[in-house]
Amino acid sequence: MSLTGYVVRRLLQLVPIVLGVTVLVFFLIHLVPGDPARTILGNHATPAKVALLHREWGLDKPLPVQYWRFLHRMARGDLGSSLFYSVPAGRLVVQRLPPTLWLIGLGTFLSVLIAVPLAALAATKRDRLPDQVVRAVPLVGLGFPPFWLGIMLLLAFALHLGRGFPVGGYGAGPLGHLHSMFLPSLTVALAIAPILVRSLRASLLEVFESDYVTTARSKGLPERRVLVRHALRNAVISTVSVLGVNIGFLVGGTLVIEQVYALPGIGQLMINSIFQRDFPVVQAVTLVFAIMVVLVYLLTDIVHALLDPRVRFD
Repeated sequence: MSLTGYVVRRLLQLVPIVLGVTVLVFFLIHLVPGDPARTILGNHATPAKVALLHREWGLDKPLPVQYWRFLHRMARGDLGSSLFYSVPAGRLVVQRLPPTLWLIGLGTFLSVLIAVPLAALAATKRDRLPDQVVRAVPLVGLGFPPFWLGIMLLLAFALHLGRGFPVGGYGAGPLGHLHSMFLPSLTVALAIAPILVRSLRASLLEVFESDYVTTARSKGLPERRVLVRHALRNAVISTVSVLGVNIGFLVGGTLVIEQVYALPGIGQLMINSIFQRDFPVVQAVTLVFAIMVVLVYLLTDIVHALLDPRVRFD
């Protein structure tokens, strides 16, 4: 099977996944205690005004009828209107999507930038002091929850040491985004990098025992060239899969990071919409999260196959 056929087949498999997510989200969000009409009108709202909003929003209909109307609108590309902001939910999600994409993209880049040198150092200095240190630090890092790391980084680099980074916000322009998103992305990277270090170090140690690495060394090639041209290129294949899985978890984990750094992304939008009982926005954000996770796994499979010629698209 060609790459194009494989991508098309995987995208078609996205349809039942999205439908399953819509069923779960639609009925679970309606189990959350609270009434969106009373949330917007306040505790002193009269029953007549609450009933009027219910009729206007269609909340007076049975849940199966509401779900069918939701599917019918979604088939036309309409995710409904926000009950709280009174704007289309799809437009609201698109406006809030860039900070989340910045967080995921820059966080992934920083995690690779941290993990690859540390894993290479540990593998080439096996059982020596550098290896022991690199193996110990990830264990410590895995014990710290991301929200705690985010708070510590804010206290250190935004409030005390030089105050070179903002305590919140998204910035303006590419350089402003990069400056504002560095600490949130570093928080993400510090949560992912320990797993990547352990995976890549184990893969490198296994590759170092292979025959082609022994042959390369017997030819008198410099150790750095052996590491980059022969060992690292093959060891990174399994680590790509580990990275893809963790990026998938990261997509959902952005909710916590965005709250800590006050980022106007879809994670913060989802949390606020849950408290506001804004059903259409919660459904729209969840659909976007589900699609992003599936696309990340699809991209991971494609990169894995391109790196390893033994993998076929079938």
